[in-house]
Amino acid sequence: MTSSFRLGYVPGVTPAKWARIWAERLPRTPIELIQVGAADAVGLVHSADADAALVRLPIDRTGLHAIPLYVEQTVVVVPKDHVVTAAEEVTLEDLADELILHPQDDVLAWEQPLPGRVIDDRPATTADAIALVAMGTGLLVVPMSLARLHHRKDLTFRPLTDAPTSQVALTWPEDAESELMEEFVGIVRGRTANSTRGSQKPPEPKKAAKKQAAPKKQQQIRPNKVKGKPGQPTPKRKYKR
Repeated sequence: MTSSFRLGYVPGVTPAKWARIWAERLPRTPIELIQVGAADAVGLVHSADADAALVRLPIDRTGLHAIPLYVEQTVVVVPKDHVVTAAEEVTLEDLADELILHPQDDVLAWEQPLPGRVIDDRPATTADAIALVAMGTGLLVVPMSLARLHHRKDLTFRPLTDAPTSQVALTWPEDAESELMEEFVGIVRGRTANSTRGSQKPPEPKKAAKKQAAPKKQQQIRPNKVKGKPGQPTPKRKYKR
């Protein structure tokens, strides 16, 4: 294999581990990592500008395969001196009196109203919202991976136990099956090098076991018996002269 494999990924998702395993197993086939905005990831795959992409569900799956990989923890980002930091984890009810920022690129699917008092003026991006949190404008609810991506020394976060979660998935076109795609699917699913499809070595033929000759049964020579009548002595043999 000499061609490359192009993998798109949305902010916060870290494909480094899988890229490292790929490099170990297919050193002659480079993997190209392409960071793309959450709203553009599916289009990148449809346009064939990437062979596959790591995205956050839900997406429009028309014409696409999608394998869910893991669920992200949701957190609330707050200033380090905020009262929320007194607890190890919080609930949505704990944020009822807080000002909440809602960026336009929010990746959480809210089936219920956002907690607290939502600020009407929505920041364009999560990065903009993080900057506003640092200014004391409000708090922000995001997946933990995004909180870590936009880490600042003056901010911290706490897990939200009852907030919507984000699920990361691998997606690729239904009509774009290939050995390279199968290799990457095997990697993200945790298959070992020996079990990954396309890399399996044919099993070695088993050596035929040598058949040991069964030991010959020793023939027991039994003397001929001349039967007599019960209660009478056995008659003597007569020999002809």
